[in-house]
Amino acid sequence: MNLFILRKLVGDDAGPDRAPLILDTYANTSSAGSIIAFHEHHADMRAGELGVICSFGAGYSIGSVVVCRR
Repeated sequence: MNLFILRKLVGDDAGPDRAPLILDTYANTSSAGSIIAFHEHHADMRAGELGVICSFGAGYSIGSVVVCRR
């Protein structure tokens, strides 16, 4: 289902470099999934770059964090 939605939103060339998926490794981690994905795929972030991670989980749990590579 995730790959289907990803292809519809981004296009056929959407691979793990554009939208990494962690469900096959960790199953459903709710709102922690975005943090896990960032931890595993942040190597290409250059010094001084900023990013925003937003997560939405069950039970109306939400959170966001601004990250900066030093």
